[in-house]
Amino acid sequence: MLSPMMWLGLVALGVLAVTSIRRIPEGQVYTLRRFGGHTRVMHSGMHLMLPFLERVAHKISLTGANVPVDGLVAADQRYRGIVYFQVLDPERADRVIDRVDGLLQERTRSLFADAALPDAFDSRRQWLKQSLNSDVRERGLLVTRVDLNAVG
Repeated sequence: MLSPMMWLGLVALGVLAVTSIRRIPEGQVYTLRRFGGHTRVMHSGMHLMLPFLERVAHKISLTGANVPVDGLVAADQRYRGIVYFQVLDPERADRVIDRVDGLLQERTRSLFADAALPDAFDSRRQWLKQSLNSDVRERGLLVTRVDLNAVG
């Protein structure tokens, strides 16, 4: 016969075991933070983590995402754009993933205001994509496509 303290210990051990196991879905990466800022990355599959010492900082999708960009003006014509991007290096992207939308929107607007913007529409999209990639590749991101549409 188990005493109440032994039951409590078994229940606590069971809760600890259940909270230690994480299943990461296919196409996602979790970054974990420990006290003191140490970060580790868990790729898809079953993993053990240290409850109470580690916490999930970010759930990063590797399948891609997009960011709408408004307020683009070139040669007295207004444009609306969509920047499609993908995370290539989750460890480097973890540092900017919280602000990636603002980062891409701000950089696209500043590039679009550049006087060296190509005149041809397809060349403009390609130039924007290459310019954005030169800025974000070091942060673990890849811009896969830039769509532009003229507004009114």
